[in-house]
Amino acid sequence: MATTEAGSIDGIDLSEDEYTVVQSLVRNKYRAEDPDGNVVVRGKQKMLKMKEEFPFVDADGNEVFTVKADGISDVAGNYTLEDARTGEAVVLLDNDFSMFQDTWKLRDAETEAKVAEINSRGAAVTFARQALPFGNVLFPHKYEITGPDGDHVGDISGQISLKDTYDISIDDASDVPKEAIVAAAMVIDAIQEN
Repeated sequence: MATTEAGSIDGIDLSEDEYTVVQSLVRNKYRAEDPDGNVVVRGKQKMLKMKEEFPFVDADGNEVFTVKADGISDVAGNYTLEDARTGEAVVLLDNDFSMFQDTWKLRDAETEAKVAEINSRGAAVTFARQALPFGNVLFPHKYEITGPDGDHVGDISGQISLKDTYDISIDDASDVPKEAIVAAAMVIDAIQEN
């Protein structure tokens, strides 16, 4: 499976501008659906691993990519999105975690140039999610996606729900890999719930 541009993967079709990510009730298991409700990619956190690992499959169950932690149990850490067939790193996900702002930088694995950034919106909401009982249910995540130059690209908006549900809206992704954005939405949720 060859990559075509920074962060894109040929094995899955993410040509739409909107996706919904839904978490399973029981564990860190996710599916991303297109606007028609078709599953385009599924991923789950592997259990009992020293380093966090999230394999992703397409709608037919074929492995397409894996996101692996670079360190052991590191909430503010680095993750690598790897092409499942070639094993090559495609995108790096760097988390700059704080109680008031959560920032994820997506970088090209080869050049390490920033290809996108995902930032939580609102310090009060970010703090409430972490500090209050049931904060993660009452105050869903809201993120802004920006491109390499800081221009607005889209949003990730959570819904109030027992199982985490996110709407990903990409307004202009000409320079941003959608695969990395959809994978990051799932990984961000799983890591922040731990």
